Amino acid sequence: MTPGQPSVLEFPAWLYGTTAAIRRKARAEGRWWAREYLKTGAFTHPRQMRQVPPGEVLVMHSAAEFDLGRTRWWMHMFGDVFMDLNGGVPKEERQRMRDAFESFCLGTPWGALEYTVSPSPPRSAERVANRLASVLRFWDVLQGPRYAFWPGRKYTLEELMEDIYGKTLEAWCPGGPASVREHLALTVERMSRATREDCEEAVLRVIPVLVEGDNDLKHHEVLSDPDFLHERLSALPLEKFEDFSSADKYAVAVQLAAWDRELGQH
Repeated sequence: MTPGQPSVLEFPAWLYGTTAAIRRKARAEGRWWAREYLKTGAFTHPRQMRQVPPGEVLVMHSAAEFDLGRTRWWMHMFGDVFMDLNGGVPKEERQRMRDAFESFCLGTPWGALEYTVSPSPPRSAERVANRLASVLRFWDVLQGPRYAFWPGRKYTLEELMEDIYGKTLEAWCPGGPASVREHLALTVERMSRATREDCEEAVLRVIPVLVEGDNDLKHHEVLSDPDFLHERLSALPLEKFEDFSSADKYAVAVQLAAWDRELGQH
């Protein structure tokens, strides 16, 4: 157990139950957090926590479990708190609030898991490095559960991170360590101090893999052309590039689809 890491894994108790019960509790929790933020400018930990025994299954994706009335840890429903968290804070304050909320959550095992498995945009190198670093901080205790991410499969933490971030890790550290944990650590180190040029190189390494595996793209040859990609990446304003500067496969795929649509209009 690394210093500062909890020896027992506990998550917010309201995430355990049926989906209908969690939906109600999530909205109530969002309203409570909004009131806390407006009063203090910060967030406090959930009022009730529940221990997660080793081997317990955490449902991380809505497609992983179809018996919605079953009592489970429905972790993917954490995002429901934002319905009332956002609504409870003035519009001009929401971005500052969301940044503060992410920082608060990343200091907890459950928040680290949430923001890494279901990351909100932008998926910039800076943000993703912070998110991955938070998972590494709680790595030992997060190895206890099993993670339902696709139907019929129960992942270990290593398998979950490999599924979601394997292509990103390889883009940042080609031929990196065999251990997922070590590969994550090396990626965090490089990503956290990356320049835009470093980020573009990582994005250019992940694009051919994504293009080859996406049968919905209609312009594979153009989207595999290094000159075309260099030109398009260089032309993007910083704010737009930050949406996927981490080389996150899902975020990069969104940009590829946008370029593919543009090519179809000419």
